[in-house]
Amino acid sequence: MSKKHTPEQIIRKLREAEVELANGGTVAHVCQKLGVSEPTFHRWRNQYGGMKADDAKRLRDLEAENARLKRLVADLALDKQMLQEVVAKKS
Repeated sequence: MSKKHTPEQIIRKLREAEVELANGGTVAHVCQKLGVSEPTFHRWRNQYGGMKADDAKRLRDLEAENARLKRLVADLALDKQMLQEVVAKKS
């Protein structure tokens, strides 16, 4: 997914889209107005539909924390492997 739009911007655009669709607009027209493709619109709807801006911010924060923790686990696993190799060489 391209990072062209922040989750907050996506949610704002989805709200605009819902208003347009409720007023009789078509998905194609809404996508053209938002400047996105229909697959992108549907992906956004599936991922962010029903979220509020603060929910999206929390999601982004949790994703960043998850990435940080994954890096930490990978670093620790590498350290453990290196230590095991040193111990094996000494034996």
